[in-house]
Amino acid sequence: MVDGPSNLGLRPPVAESVPGCYKLAGAVRDQGFLRRIGAEDAGCVTPPRYDRAGWKPGDGVFNAAAMAAYTVKLADRLTRLLDDGRFVVLLGGECSNVLGPALALKRRGRYGVVYLDGHSDFRTADNSPHVGAAGGEALALITGRGQADLTDLEQRGPYVENAALLGIREDDEYVDDVKAAGIPVWPALRIAEDPGEAASGVLEHLTDLDGFWVHLDVDILDAAIMPAVDSPDPGGISHTHLAELLRPLLAAPTCVGLDVGIFDPDLDPDGRYAAELTDTLVAALS
Repeated sequence: MVDGPSNLGLRPPVAESVPGCYKLAGAVRDQGFLRRIGAEDAGCVTPPRYDRAGWKPGDGVFNAAAMAAYTVKLADRLTRLLDDGRFVVLLGGECSNVLGPALALKRRGRYGVVYLDGHSDFRTADNSPHVGAAGGEALALITGRGQADLTDLEQRGPYVENAALLGIREDDEYVDDVKAAGIPVWPALRIAEDPGEAASGVLEHLTDLDGFWVHLDVDILDAAIMPAVDSPDPGGISHTHLAELLRPLLAAPTCVGLDVGIFDPDLDPDGRYAAELTDTLVAALS
């Protein structure tokens, strides 16, 4: 288990503040997560300072230089673990954290990403007036869509050969662009009908690869169940659905790791949501 507590790719929740999702790892660790999954502690990859000073719409992704440096630093740690044959659980952080695993895997061969998220994160300069928060662009970035200082690190872009998107709401703004890119989509309502069927469909799609990584944005859960996220929305799945979806994906022989992001302990003062999230992750990894 590795901590990757970066908040570089999110907008501030209020002016002159920073997003609290960098505290995710600590909140989950406090629930005994490391011991409960029987993991070895591989430490923390400390991110640079969150600083949007001087950024304005039209300037591209904010914190891009810091994010690029952090992506390489995180990829270096993950590469060593993956080379040792370890299954990695990366505790974020926010969605741009997936750049680190994606780069690490591209160094190794041809890999895919299973993107579990309440939003498509497929905003680009081509479908939006401007870009800014990489957390809302992460799936686009790892598939090679966006500014080169993030999409082509080490001249390895695009980082993933294939992807699948699961958990978006029915009114997602960029779903048509995702489908046009050849990325299959399982909306949250379809997952709720049969999580096992969704997992099977994903595994059938991600064939002829060296393996795949699972990215989990906690806002895939319904807002009534998990309000402690950056953008809570109704129409999501339950903890039971999430565990049933994750189990076969994480158990697949070609799955090499999981990252978890977006949970914000600042919005969970009594620790209730951290406890429920940890229980679900433990159940999925059992």
